[in-house]
Amino acid sequence: MANTSSAKKRIRRDERKSDINISRRSRIRTYIKRVEAAIEEGNKDAASAALKEAQPEMMRGVSRGVYKKNTAARKISRLSHRINKIQ
Repeated sequence: MANTSSAKKRIRRDERKSDINISRRSRIRTYIKRVEAAIEEGNKDAASAALKEAQPEMMRGVSRGVYKKNTAARKISRLSHRINKIQ
């Protein structure tokens, strides 16, 4: 348990940051699910449009420290590869 006032403040700040990061991660996952749903339907135009919406959101997550840069790049690459495989 925190004894000093600065440690107590740090706990409060960590809780707020944790809540914000959870919502950011959830928002990114929602965008990714939209892309995957369009891929499952086989709609290439909708999937590529959804990916164009998801990319800035994922990179925003990288800049805010929610994801690592390579993780976001890998996810974008895999999604775009799956879109390109659609006939």
